[in-house]
Amino acid sequence: MIENFRYIHEKLDIKILILFIMRRLPEPASIEELTELTMSDEGVGYFDFMECVAELVKTEHLQFKEEKYSVTAKGERNGELTEENLPYSVRNNIENIVFKHRSKVLRDAMIKTLHFQKPDGDYKVSLQLLDGVGEVLSMEMLAVSKKHAVALEKGFRKRAERIYNMLIEFILK
Repeated sequence: MIENFRYIHEKLDIKILILFIMRRLPEPASIEELTELTMSDEGVGYFDFMECVAELVKTEHLQFKEEKYSVTAKGERNGELTEENLPYSVRNNIENIVFKHRSKVLRDAMIKTLHFQKPDGDYKVSLQLLDGVGEVLSMEMLAVSKKHAVALEKGFRKRAERIYNMLIEFILK
């Protein structure tokens, strides 16, 4: 749940907030992700936010590459020097929101799914669970339609760890 902070009003504060967020993300962020994280403070207006992002790219505090934004070395330095200007409550709440986002991003990176249509018309679905070092679980399944293949992928993404634990428990019984 996103809190309503309303402490950020000036463009400089918005830029500091954006750098504060970007410095804590595990990987580059899309504009949608950055918007969601930054707009958690209701004092931030969308158009001011978009202007600030463009200005941070222009001043080389942020880099825009392959549809994603990342913080530059200059942005890291200046963000570190200025983040204390944000109220403690804003920093604390944003860190909690970013932590939840980071956890989701890291988990999503550990789950791989893929489907493709075979010559006979059926679909093959590949499902993998990784642990950061290698594969923990890998399986392939057949699906009778693209809709079924997508449903298998979606279900696996939602419950990958639970599926793994259930399989281990079932095999060891």
